[in-house]
Amino acid sequence: MRITESRAEIGARGEQIAVDYLSLRGLRVLARNWRCRYGELDLIAAEDDSRTVVFVEVKTRTGEHFGGVEQAVTPAKVRRLRRLVGLWLAQQNGQWASVRIDVVTVRIGPRRPEITHIRGVG
Repeated sequence: MRITESRAEIGARGEQIAVDYLSLRGLRVLARNWRCRYGELDLIAAEDDSRTVVFVEVKTRTGEHFGGVEQAVTPAKVRRLRRLVGLWLAQQNGQWASVRIDVVTVRIGPRRPEITHIRGVG
């Protein structure tokens, strides 16, 4: 029996926690792990009441080793996300009234996960 999870397993668990969290707050997840040649968007969700599409970067941590929320998404990462958002939107029918990039960090520890949701990072 394996006791430790791989990075991929921890990331997948954090992403599912983020999906559950966002769903409870009224967002409908449209896509998970959308990929193109330039990278990946973790979650794409919709706020149906406002016709806003929300692109969510999920960062999962198991401790303080790699810094907190401030270090989770750098300005370079936000630039990359904006490029990916533009590529995704170019494939759509223009049905969105507004666009937002959020970050959800999930800290998995011995107790229940700690979730931080930062709206509008880019």
